[in-house]
Amino acid sequence: MTLFLSIILTIWGVMHLYVFWRLASVPWLAVQISRPMLIAAAIALWASYPVARILYSWKLDAAARPLEIAGATWIGILFLLFAVLLVADVVTLGGYLVPNLLTRIPGWALVAAGLLSIVALVQGIRPPVLRDYEVWLAGLPPERDGLVLVEISDLHLGTLINKGWLTRLVRRVNDLRPDLVAVVGDVVDGNVERVEAMRPVLAQLRAPLGVWAVTGNHEYYAGEEQCVRLFQDAGFTVLRDAWAEAASGLVLAGVDDLTAGRQFGSNRHSIESALATRPPGAVILLSHSPLQAELAARLGAGLMLSGHTHNGQLWPFSYLVRLRYPLLGGRHEVAGMPVIVCRGTGTWGPRMRLWRPSEIVRIKLRAAAERPR
Repeated sequence: MTLFLSIILTIWGVMHLYVFWRLASVPWLAVQISRPMLIAAAIALWASYPVARILYSWKLDAAARPLEIAGATWIGILFLLFAVLLVADVVTLGGYLVPNLLTRIPGWALVAAGLLSIVALVQGIRPPVLRDYEVWLAGLPPERDGLVLVEISDLHLGTLINKGWLTRLVRRVNDLRPDLVAVVGDVVDGNVERVEAMRPVLAQLRAPLGVWAVTGNHEYYAGEEQCVRLFQDAGFTVLRDAWAEAASGLVLAGVDDLTAGRQFGSNRHSIESALATRPPGAVILLSHSPLQAELAARLGAGLMLSGHTHNGQLWPFSYLVRLRYPLLGGRHEVAGMPVIVCRGTGTWGPRMRLWRPSEIVRIKLRAAAERPR
């Protein structure tokens, strides 16, 4: 974990060096802000989010919250600045192809990144959209035809996404009248104690066939055992490399997060354990990270529900995320098995999204032996 944080902070530092080096060449900015002031701003912004987290650990919430909001928003703005400036430099070979525009390019990139940041902020704070799918699920009994499942993931509850937001979300999900609710990880952002105060709201999620959950990587970071107890106290059935019958002929299986398992050096055969010795019937696998889908299909899962990727959250970060998670968002088919990856009901870090809004996923299950043509 220490190595992981060191890598992240190093990348964070390199991005600041590049962005502020390029901004220093903007003539109108250089006139308004001296180089020492620019360096001081770079250091302050680099430190803002980590310092906010430290202040929270010291219980200095009043100082930490505004700093966290500013620092998280800066994460999104910096990424867009970095991306736009880098693209401009690559396309123009650092201005070599258009030497007469050399001093103007960073300024135009700054304006473009500013406009994109405004759009991302608006999209990030809007309520999640509802996305519908229909899935023909092998083994589903005819009497279960038309069953409605609602999937939510990546709420990242804490200080930036709070009780008021969660209350509105729970009301929306309940208004959909689902037969079953699947909560596919990263409910907690980083501190389970802050989410404890929201447990009564989580407990208001209702469905005739229950509310089912699996852990995400952020539950590991916050303390997976505490998070699991929180979910159970809220009335969720937590599947940890195990299966259970939600109803006759319908099996739900779930795994602890596969990404976090690798980060913490776990060698568990999670999917094999989750799908072993199950009874006959339709099988839905809940896995926060959209990994090992081929294995799940081979072992008999009929549908896999995941999250984690946020669909990149901030374009063009999605291109980098896809290198690690090819099943980035939306519906995919893997060895004949549908995989639906929720792009996140909340947001991580900055309350920003670019082009792809947060979503609630509603799935209607069909009991056909094969999909009608």
